[in-house]
Amino acid sequence: MVVPALVAALLVSTIAPVRAQRAEGVAALLRTAPVSRAVEVARSIEPQTLDDQVRFCEIPAPPFGEAQRGEALRRTFVALGLRNVRVDRVGNVLGERPGRAPRPRLVVAAHLDTVFPRETSVKVVREGTMLRGAGIGDNCRGLAVLVAIVRSLNTAQVRTGGPVTFVANVGEEGLGDLRGVKALFSETLKGQVDRFVTIDNAGIQLSAVGVGSRRYRVSFRGAGGHSFADFGRPNPANALGRAVARIAEFRVPANPFTTFNVGRIGGGTSVNAIPEEAWMEVDLRSSDPATLKDLDSRLLRTVDAAMAEENARWAAGSRITVEKKLVGDRPAGSTPASSPLVRTAEAVARVLGLSSIPSEASSDANLPMSLGVPAIAIGGGGQSFGSHSEQERFETTNAWQGTQNAVLLTVALSQD
Repeated sequence: MVVPALVAALLVSTIAPVRAQRAEGVAALLRTAPVSRAVEVARSIEPQTLDDQVRFCEIPAPPFGEAQRGEALRRTFVALGLRNVRVDRVGNVLGERPGRAPRPRLVVAAHLDTVFPRETSVKVVREGTMLRGAGIGDNCRGLAVLVAIVRSLNTAQVRTGGPVTFVANVGEEGLGDLRGVKALFSETLKGQVDRFVTIDNAGIQLSAVGVGSRRYRVSFRGAGGHSFADFGRPNPANALGRAVARIAEFRVPANPFTTFNVGRIGGGTSVNAIPEEAWMEVDLRSSDPATLKDLDSRLLRTVDAAMAEENARWAAGSRITVEKKLVGDRPAGSTPASSPLVRTAEAVARVLGLSSIPSEASSDANLPMSLGVPAIAIGGGGQSFGSHSEQERFETTNAWQGTQNAVLLTVALSQD
């Protein structure tokens, strides 16, 4: 029988040499002149990277309306000399940089879309080292770093081991439901991706755990009527209230971290009319598929119970119904901590003297993780505050470190 302490000792004795070997391999790569030069360039062009960040951010990219910002990325890819620059069926913008060999194929991506409606101001204000603007961190920083990787590799004339496909993709936020990466893996690049990295927001983050989500639009419907003359009919708004109150009392585990949120509600026509419809949009999240499935079932049961309770409250006659429409299904997934991809990402940060913070995230990397394709999400450097709000801010101090991290990681992951 192997005791726990011995197991731990064996794991440490096995993992430590692997990590050291991986770090030495990355350090050796960094000592080569072109790669060293590319990392230096990444720092020197940071003013241009920040200009790109602002430029992209001042182009609206609301949910399902990313085309204008996508066109800016397409023109930038062409100007940088990427090959086979194209826009696929759903709006993803792709450009290729060939390597010495046809494989492994690395995809480096950043999402185009924001959570904000088209009428939101996209003006970016500079205040010293701070940039203020809706979406400035999430994900204008990711897009700017994506471009900076290409610019750094080109300037230093780095030849990667395998080809790198750069993608500015649609549909990461809100009800986009990962339609961009779903199209990449089912159509545009089906069977061609060996490794996947998405650059999302700021910091020196490393996420190999993808938090899954299920999103519903729940609609209660009834006959409606006059608030006085038709009083006594079941009320969809009452049923909605019953459901929200029950959801608010859900108990969820802290590990795996699991969440629920009623994000939007609506319905009705007038204060003195029984509404014909009342609706809500609900977001459920967990990194554990079984836990997410259980939470999903609880939500559906709760909604049905709220409808039944409202119908039972009033005299027989008209009845309300409920529709539970799944509007978002983001699979949970993970890339093992022991995988070469994660070990390389950790080694890159270590060699550059950076502290890579492990985290769980809900990102475009979820989809390839769920398919068994090695994938991670990283931050683009700097610091972001107030994400998903119109008061979003990005602190630019030392943001170049994130660009260097992304450049070296791209080169390292392109190797056999």
